[in-house]
Amino acid sequence: MAGAATSARPSAMYARLASLYDAIYAEKPYAAEARRLVAVARRYGRRRPRDWLDVACGTGRHLAELRDRFHVVGVDASDRMLRIARRRLPGVRLVRADLRTFDLGARFDVVSCLFSAIGYLRTGADLTAAFRNFARHLRPGGVALIEPWLAPDELRGPKHIGMNVYRDDRLRVVRMGVLRRRGSRSYLDLDYLVGIEGRGIERFRETEVLRLTPRPELFERLRAAGLAPRGVGPGPRALIVARAPGGR
Repeated sequence: MAGAATSARPSAMYARLASLYDAIYAEKPYAAEARRLVAVARRYGRRRPRDWLDVACGTGRHLAELRDRFHVVGVDASDRMLRIARRRLPGVRLVRADLRTFDLGARFDVVSCLFSAIGYLRTGADLTAAFRNFARHLRPGGVALIEPWLAPDELRGPKHIGMNVYRDDRLRVVRMGVLRRRGSRSYLDLDYLVGIEGRGIERFRETEVLRLTPRPELFERLRAAGLAPRGVGPGPRALIVARAPGGR
C-alpha cells in the first residue's frame, strides 16, 4: 500500500502507525525500486539529473537509496513519519507540507510520488492541484515519476485479502487487509495485531480510503498541468512518467 502520508489521510492513523511502518514493509525492495526509478528518470528526463524531490516521502526509505547519487529533498504531511525520516537522513531537507500546496522555492530534475500516495487525494480537483504543483517544481525537461493507485476496472470481483508478518527480538506485527470497492473509491480494512516484548499485545483496525481514477483521467490532468505523460511497464499500478517541456 501507499508509502507516505498526504494531508488527505487521517492524521491520527499515521500518528499511530508511523512506528510500525518500516516493520510492515520490511520486505519491500527499496534498493531495486530506486535503481529502476533512476534508470527511468535518465531515459525519459534530463540526461544527467542531479536534484530529486520525493513527495509523500514517508520514513525516507527511497531517499536513503537515492541520496548518494543525488541532492535529495523530501516532503510529507505526517510529523511522525518525518521524525523517523530525519533520524534516517541526517542533513537532508525534509519538509512537512501538503502535496497539493507545498512551495519549496526550488526546482528539481525529478519529482517522485510513489507507492500510490496520489490515491489518497479524494477529488479530481485535488489531483489537478497536486500535478500542477509537481510541474511548478520541475526544471525544463525534468520528469515526474508517479506510482498510481488502481483504476476502476482493475478492482473487480470478490474481495481481496492480503497479509504482512514481521518479527524481531522485541516486536511482532501481523496485518491482514480486505480490499473492497464502493463506487469510485476503494476501501482497505486493515486489522493489526501488535506485540511488543514487555508490553503485551494490542489489536486495532484502520480503514484507508483511496480514489479509483481511470488512467485516461490521470493523463488528462497531467497534460492540463503542462506535463507530457506516458505509462512505463505493464500491469496495474504501472509507473507513470510525466515530462516537463524543454530541456535535453
